[in-house]
Amino acid sequence: MGVSPKHLGLGGILLLLGAGAGWAGHTYIEDRYKAETAGLAERILPTALPTSQEAIAQAPPAQSLPVDANFIANAVNRVGPSVVRIDASRPVSSLNDPFERRLFRRFFGEESPQQLPQQPQLPERLEQGTGSGFILTADGKLLTNAHVIEGAEQVSVTLKDGRTFIGEVMGADPVTDVAVIKIEATDLPVAPLGTTANLSPGQWAIAIGNPLGLDNTVTAGIISALDRTSTQVGIADKRVQFIQTDAAINPGNSGGPLLNASGEVIGMNTAIRANAQGLGFAIPIETAKRISDQLFETGEVQHPYLGIQMVNLSEEMRDRINQDPEIGVKINQDSGVVIVRVMPDTPAESAGLQRGDVIKRINDTVIVDVTDVQSQVEKTV
Repeated sequence: MGVSPKHLGLGGILLLLGAGAGWAGHTYIEDRYKAETAGLAERILPTALPTSQEAIAQAPPAQSLPVDANFIANAVNRVGPSVVRIDASRPVSSLNDPFERRLFRRFFGEESPQQLPQQPQLPERLEQGTGSGFILTADGKLLTNAHVIEGAEQVSVTLKDGRTFIGEVMGADPVTDVAVIKIEATDLPVAPLGTTANLSPGQWAIAIGNPLGLDNTVTAGIISALDRTSTQVGIADKRVQFIQTDAAINPGNSGGPLLNASGEVIGMNTAIRANAQGLGFAIPIETAKRISDQLFETGEVQHPYLGIQMVNLSEEMRDRINQDPEIGVKINQDSGVVIVRVMPDTPAESAGLQRGDVIKRINDTVIVDVTDVQSQVEKTV
C-alpha cells in the first residue's frame, strides 16, 4: 500500500516537532542544572579555572632559537676581533722526515741513527705550523692548544686588524692540550666566555679560526654530542670530556673558539677524526679556563693520579683474566673497572691497591668504565 504525500508531510512535521521538543527539554534541564550547581562550584572552586587563552598567557615564556636571521654574523662580529692566528716554528732533525726514516731502514735495517756513529749529524731544520687562539684579557693573555705551540718558546701572533706580536709561551699542559701565550699589548678585544652548564645537543655551534691558512674563517653547525671521552675521540692520553660538533673544523682551527648563538665562547676547538666528515671536538671552556689560570700562575698543572693500569670489566674480560695464569687472580664480578697493574712508588701502591682489585665506586659515584675513574680522580684537585 502506498503512502500519500499528505501523510508523509505530517510525519515529517511530527518528527521535527519531536526533535524540537527534545532539544527544548534538554535545554531546560541543562539550565536548571547549571543554576543549582553554580553555588556548589563557587564553594568548591572559589577561583575560576583559566580558559585556554588565559592559561597560555599565564605560562612562562619558552626559550626559543634566535629570531634574528643574522645572529651568526652578530656572534662573529662580537668575537671575531679577539681571534688570532698563531704561527709557531720548532727545530726538528731532518731524520724525523718519514721519507728519510724509510731510507735509513732500507740501507741500515731497523737500527736507529743514534746506533750508527759513522753517520754524520744532519743539520736541523725549522718546522712551521699555524693554528688559532683567542684573547682572554685586554693586556695580552691568550689561550690556544698545546699541540699548536709544541716545541716553541716564542710564537708569532697576528690579530684580525693585521697587527703582529711576538708571543711568549707561558706554559702548556699536554694532558688537556691547553697552552697559554702572553703578548705585550693593551686595550685588546676580549672574547666573552660562556658556559656549558645548559648546553644540549641540537643547539647552534659557531667555529672561528684559520684553517689551512685561510684567516678568519667562520663555519656553523650544531652541538652533536656532549661528554665525548678521549678514547672515543681517538686521543686516549688526554683527560678531557669533549664537546662534539658538526661545524666544520680543519687543520689550523685548533685553538680557536667554539661559540654559542649569543656569541659566547663555550669551547676551544681541538681535534678532528681522521677520515671523517662532520666530526669536530672542542674542550669545554670551563676546563680550558681552569687549566689556563694555573698555567699563567705557575707555568704548569698538577694532575692527580693513581698510578694504575686498568681495563673495563665485562663477563668476557673476567673469563680472560681468570684463565690467564700469569695474572694470577680470580675475579667473581663482571662490572666495574679491574686493576691489571699497580705502578711502584705511586699513590695506588701506598693506598694498598693490588692487581685484580675491582673499582666499583669512588666518592659515592658508581664506576662504569675507566673514563669514570679518570674523571673522579681529576675532580679531587
